[in-house]
Amino acid sequence: MNEKDLLTFGTLKQKIVERMQQSYPGINPVISEWKGQEIVDFQEELLQKVNAHISEKWFYTHIKSERGNLPRIDILNLLSRFAGYSNWDDFRFKNSTETNVFNKVRSANRYFFYVPFMVLLIFGGLFVLFKMLSSGEYKFSFFDADTAQPVENSTIAVTVLRDAESPVSYLCGPDGSFILKTDKASVRFVVESPYYYTDTIVRLLDKFNRNEVVKLRPDNYALMIRFFAGSKVEDWQKRRTQLDRMISDSAMIYQVCSKETIGVELYNKWEFIDKLSLPARSLKDIEIIDTRYEDEKISLIRFRQKEAEK
Repeated sequence: MNEKDLLTFGTLKQKIVERMQQSYPGINPVISEWKGQEIVDFQEELLQKVNAHISEKWFYTHIKSERGNLPRIDILNLLSRFAGYSNWDDFRFKNSTETNVFNKVRSANRYFFYVPFMVLLIFGGLFVLFKMLSSGEYKFSFFDADTAQPVENSTIAVTVLRDAESPVSYLCGPDGSFILKTDKASVRFVVESPYYYTDTIVRLLDKFNRNEVVKLRPDNYALMIRFFAGSKVEDWQKRRTQLDRMISDSAMIYQVCSKETIGVELYNKWEFIDKLSLPARSLKDIEIIDTRYEDEKISLIRFRQKEAEK
């Protein structure tokens, strides 16, 4: 017998179960699991309904066995009559369409399962590939906007601003650059440096050019103070006049103490000018930390004294 007949026989066994459930509602719905009294009840129902008898051995051979052999045609006929059909041919004719539909549905279900799965798999792979290609490291280098020279050996703090996330801070290396790894199409960050104006930078990232150049506007007053602090005084009165014009009379000036001393030291305008203009060797190498402005004059200065080399 072909596979189609075997499938139809499987349908017949299910019909037999449905017929038995009319008399025995609690019978096991899986016919291959029947045993003992269930088989006896089936034998009695066959005898009453179609005046036929099958042995328990036959039941185990053809119903419970997985070998896939069909019973003889006369047995198929009486089982078909028990299920409510004229004979096996009648049963096969009326149920072959149902079996075919079932097979088609099963095949279609397999198709509708595998096709979306493959589509999702492909799109998932493309998404991962896109992420790998779009994510990368970008190097941002800072240059002086006036001299076009790299801003080296200077403190440059970078705060990357992210939507719906906390900012992330970076400190540039001695070469005046930092590395940012991102998969975003653009980046926004704030740059702060003692001798340059604080600025907010917004860049559209180029995935084919990962070296970005950022120009910083120099804070000329802060640079002059650094120059005055580190240069030899030749005309101290001229320097004091220049500092007087640069610094507000009410300026707040703080010296941040060294590691050994906790706290700050407060200067007024002229105390600070004296510190920069008097030829005292111990007062050289002032490093500006922060400057603020009001009415084009310095209103706040924070600085520290570099430690003398030992």
